[in-house]
Amino acid sequence: MTSTFPNVSISTERLVLRPFEEPDIPSFADMMNDELVTAWTTVPHPYTEAHARSWITEQAPAERAEGRGIVFAVTEFLTQRLVGIVHLRNTDWRIRSSEISYVIAPWARGEGYACEAALITAQWLFNDQKFERLELRTPADNTASQQVAQKIGCISEGVLRGAWIARARRDDGAWTEVRTDLIVWSLLPEDLDGVGDQLPGGFTSFGDWN
Repeated sequence: MTSTFPNVSISTERLVLRPFEEPDIPSFADMMNDELVTAWTTVPHPYTEAHARSWITEQAPAERAEGRGIVFAVTEFLTQRLVGIVHLRNTDWRIRSSEISYVIAPWARGEGYACEAALITAQWLFNDQKFERLELRTPADNTASQQVAQKIGCISEGVLRGAWIARARRDDGAWTEVRTDLIVWSLLPEDLDGVGDQLPGGFTSFGDWN
């Protein structure tokens, strides 16, 4: 029997991490068309509302149902505005390990939302789900993502040489593919000692999300 994550939402004082819903489609499509998202991820470009609908209604639910991971829409607690996405993927239920990735909307950057969302997800994964390892892989030139990894307590384990294809703008404005290295980071439950204090009041988990 395949293990799966529960269908839950997680909240901090500023954020709610919940399953995506169809009303998120326009905001999600807009967020995924940002140039930094295009540069550092493998999402299609341009990213259409059809892509967003497929992800929200089919692909993301399948991640959880098939035991491969879980996808959270990150929203502001007060405004309900879509801040970003946190994705746990490549989950190994025997080793109790998963890999985290995240995207933050351009308007929400610089507010510490990426760190807060990643940290609360790690706390939930370790405390509620009893996992023992979380991995993060960042392209060598993606310094913003590396700063998030450092701030939440991740330890750099090494470099996978030439393991990623990023995208960059040519002089004519077109996108071109560029091979780059990946830095591998890990987070274990004991690495969160002290780091978790950055979130006042910890987190709240709500099950049976509808």
